[in-house]
Amino acid sequence: MSLRNPSYTNPKPCKHLEDYKLRHGLSGYKSIQRHLKATPHGRTSVEMLNTGVPRCNSCNGFQGRLYLCLICNSVSCLDHTLLHTQSEDGHDLAVDIERAELYCCVCCDQVYDPDFDKVVMSKHNMGVPRDDKHGDESIGERLVKRRRLGLGVAEELVDLKKSKQLVSMRDRRDKSCYPLGLRGLNNLGSTCFMNSVLQALLHAPPFRNYFLSEGHNHEACRRRSGDRLCLSCDIDVVFSAVFSGDRAPYSPAHFLYSWWQHSANLASYEQQDAHEFFISVLDGIHEKEDKSRNRNRDSGDCQCIAHRVFSGLLRSDVTCMTCGSTSTTYDPCVDISVDLDTSNFSPTDTVNKRSKPNENSSISTLLGCLDLFTRQEKLGSEQKLFCETCQEMRDSVKQMSIRRLPLVLCLHIKRFEHSAVRKTWRKIDRYLQFPFSLDMTPYLSSSIVRNRFGNRIFSVEGDESDINTDFEIFAVVTHSGTLESGHYVTYLRLRNRWYKCDDAWITEVDEEIVRASQCYMMFYVQKMLYQKADEDLSSLPLSPRRDAYLPIASCCERLFK
Repeated sequence: MSLRNPSYTNPKPCKHLEDYKLRHGLSGYKSIQRHLKATPHGRTSVEMLNTGVPRCNSCNGFQGRLYLCLICNSVSCLDHTLLHTQSEDGHDLAVDIERAELYCCVCCDQVYDPDFDKVVMSKHNMGVPRDDKHGDESIGERLVKRRRLGLGVAEELVDLKKSKQLVSMRDRRDKSCYPLGLRGLNNLGSTCFMNSVLQALLHAPPFRNYFLSEGHNHEACRRRSGDRLCLSCDIDVVFSAVFSGDRAPYSPAHFLYSWWQHSANLASYEQQDAHEFFISVLDGIHEKEDKSRNRNRDSGDCQCIAHRVFSGLLRSDVTCMTCGSTSTTYDPCVDISVDLDTSNFSPTDTVNKRSKPNENSSISTLLGCLDLFTRQEKLGSEQKLFCETCQEMRDSVKQMSIRRLPLVLCLHIKRFEHSAVRKTWRKIDRYLQFPFSLDMTPYLSSSIVRNRFGNRIFSVEGDESDINTDFEIFAVVTHSGTLESGHYVTYLRLRNRWYKCDDAWITEVDEEIVRASQCYMMFYVQKMLYQKADEDLSSLPLSPRRDAYLPIASCCERLFK
């Protein structure tokens, strides 16, 4: 896998950024470089000299995001950035002080510029020690060495105080202790939707193993197809970069551009839906690989990596309410979208079993959502279907179930609904309780059909006794804020620890933080694969070598055959 692909170009900047660079070139970037402060933990911020806590020049506020104008160095809060650019002609570009990210005050959006990215990364590289003897040392180890060298206690305390300002108590241990592959992704301009889903894909065990074990060879792919743009090739590049051992945040600009070519209707710097992006990426990988692989079109089985990992099969039974005859259809799926359950559930029901009603109606559970998904639903009078037995339109009931489970189960929570009265979309902020270990047995077609017909049915279209129904959660994509202005964050579960991936920032968090989050997409992997991946990750050396992943890949290769 190569980290370079000369056939790609960077995404086009907004017109205000183009105008700024035509007038001022890179002078503003270079002048602000001396104010950049980089830490070994992958974070870069703007340090305001001799000003103490930075404040907005208009309202004197210091909370929330603050932005430094690249022209006059004035500081504005989010509410006053537009006011500043309206009152000062040409003052369109600013820098997020906390995150050192480029921001367009006119578009009210983050923008990406590779030249600015180079300035930030060069400052970060200057701040990170390159000596192998010291590069992997923790703060505590460096303090011990200072004591041995006879340095004063006061200097040590100053160093320790600075370290506490940089990282939290939980995050004080060096990032080299984190699992290989934990790397922040720079926000390229409202691309948190992309970063959040990419983090989940990068750490989905069978999907990760495929790319890290040379499952997709972009050089052979280009020779075979002749296409200059390939989503699989570009995600292969992202895997190489993220698992290279480099801890500095990575900018997936080439991948964004490649995705734009596949989804031209979504090609903009505006915020997009993470679930739509997930479906679009898998569709792009499928389209590319399906052309170059043999496919059994009679059975409909696709051998692309997207379907081998994420594809399951849903069963839909429509039963005539007059004669009782049932019509059954099967549909492939790469995720399951469920409605939030609004019935009453106990907030203490965290074990993986059917919930019982309780007086508390503010809590929804994932198990309740799955119960609702597989529950019989009476179709309305306008949805009458033609019954082959009765030979006329009849009222009917519909019931969904899962015929085949995927290796990686993606559950999408429908948090956005359309109001027929207001004729607008709104977000549902209801809290959802979800288990870390999930047994999908109650939702299989065999279980649903047996429950419907009782002891009269003893076998349901084949033996499902060997199906793995136990799943473990490994990623949660959350959404905070409103429908118009929200933010996506991913929580990853690696080595049974939780890590928050907030664009370029990676921090370790307690599981209570994850349970309290407003989950939007949840990724579960078959338990045997989770345990295998967890064991292999724990024993991996912190090295960019890919051959360390071959034992993990062999486990999944047996399942794919």
